[in-house]
Amino acid sequence: MFDRTYYATHPDMMACASNQELRDRYLIGSLFRPNQCVLNYTHADRLVIGGVLVESGSVRLPDQAEPASATGHPFLERRELGIVNVGRVDSVVTVDGKAFTLGPKDSLYVTMGARDVRFSGDGARFYLASSPAHRAFETRKLSLAGARMLERGSRDEANDRRIHQLVIPGICDSAQLAMGLTILQPGSVWNTMPPHVHERRSEIYFYFDLDDPANGRVMHFMGQGDATRHLVMAEGEAVISPPWSIHMGVGTSAYAFIWIMAGENQDYDDMIVLDICQLA
Repeated sequence: MFDRTYYATHPDMMACASNQELRDRYLIGSLFRPNQCVLNYTHADRLVIGGVLVESGSVRLPDQAEPASATGHPFLERRELGIVNVGRVDSVVTVDGKAFTLGPKDSLYVTMGARDVRFSGDGARFYLASSPAHRAFETRKLSLAGARMLERGSRDEANDRRIHQLVIPGICDSAQLAMGLTILQPGSVWNTMPPHVHERRSEIYFYFDLDDPANGRVMHFMGQGDATRHLVMAEGEAVISPPWSIHMGVGTSAYAFIWIMAGENQDYDDMIVLDICQLA
């Protein structure tokens, strides 16, 4: 059922790790395969990260295949799901027979208990993020226009960006999933300034919408503030940020990224901020 499983790591495990070992532990790639729903399981707050690429027809969110006691049960039996259209065409997600049309960068929150989720639209690309849930809420379509928008940074600092809060208390209630979409403005390449960590939740970034998807890259910085490392990431890849790790990046052009968090605390501003001069 799961393409890969990513295990939780201690900050000491960063020491002497090779670039390939860092990629194996934290980078989630190969999310988009024709007419497949690719799912990856991470022990970082039990998040599941996936992608769907529809060439024709429709693709169904699979039922559970493990453990044996859960085989055949709906994937969202005890989970909730965030979906973002990361393609360039209008696409459709159908939840228990109800169709939702999502334009580019539109998203959908699917509540715990949904039994049948299908993706359709020739050339459609969807990013998926799922966390465990303890109660059901309302399945809702979320557009950028309906999000809470925060303006951060400046063009002079090359980090002028618009943060669109989507699944977050007061906008779209959830059990523990938090999700948003940040769009860098033309001429800006840095995200998430100042850098910070979340001691009570994990976060995962998904980078996309680079000006040159084939050749553009994002240099993602992670690790503890006094021992930073980096990963070179391509269009359509995700990276896991454990609670002890900073998460920030700089791209070869402006881009967009989806941030998702899960944990016991849904307060967006609950973070430990580090001054850029503290990094080493």
